[in-house]
Amino acid sequence: MADLKTKPHKGSVTEFLKSVSNETRRKDAQTVLKLMKQITGERPRMWGPTMVGFGSYHYKYASGREGDWFVTGFSPRSQALTLYIMAGFTRYDSLMKKLGKYKTGKSCLYIKNLEDIDTRVLKQLVELSVKHVEKHQGC
Repeated sequence: MADLKTKPHKGSVTEFLKSVSNETRRKDAQTVLKLMKQITGERPRMWGPTMVGFGSYHYKYASGREGDWFVTGFSPRSQALTLYIMAGFTRYDSLMKKLGKYKTGKSCLYIKNLEDIDTRVLKQLVELSVKHVEKHQGC
């Protein structure tokens, strides 16, 4: 079984975010950084070269695959600011309708500009996701 390549390391979150070339994405990332710090009470850590994660938990699938992952996190990618909502989105239909302009993947929330999002709703979404992961993963 292959090792998971994305792991926490001692890279500087501050330096990484300073290196984001798109000014809007850099500012949006700073806003999300503050929001996630406030919600989790955790110190942000770099996970791989481009992801900022908060907290961690150990998972093990029925297949035997296991590893460690962050409770919530984000990455200021070139196409969009990506937030990792580990609980997924299906349980949050009513919040998602009020969130604003976004796209989703299985556990990824893609936001082009934070100004297109209701940040109060985003905060609720992240809070609920963190609580869900903590409850189900024994964090």
